[in-house]
Amino acid sequence: MEIKHRVWLEKDGRVIFGKGRDELLRAIDECHSLYAAVKKLNISYRGAWARLKASEERLNMKLVEVLPRGRRGMHLTAEGQALLVEYERLEKNLDATLKRAHRRFDSLMAHLSNPDDAH
Repeated sequence: MEIKHRVWLEKDGRVIFGKGRDELLRAIDECHSLYAAVKKLNISYRGAWARLKASEERLNMKLVEVLPRGRRGMHLTAEGQALLVEYERLEKNLDATLKRAHRRFDSLMAHLSNPDDAH
């Protein structure tokens, strides 16, 4: 038995942030470029740019900044970094909760399939 979950943040029924955007921001942070990030993730540049801009618009904050003229690339803003940290914390907390629930369900299933073993 497995317990599955997916978590994302929404505002007014529209996605703000989730696993895909988390992976995109992490790749941008690592590669210092949207182009390199989409290559690494094997996703469309246009789609990645649209999701990134939609998140920034819905959050009303910049998540990435293009480096000044003469320097190519992109980096995460402090807000982008903070969002990654909090999303990772949320994922870790959910994983720990689900592991505890999994142990309880395993125990319950074992008890229900062998009720005589409990005595």
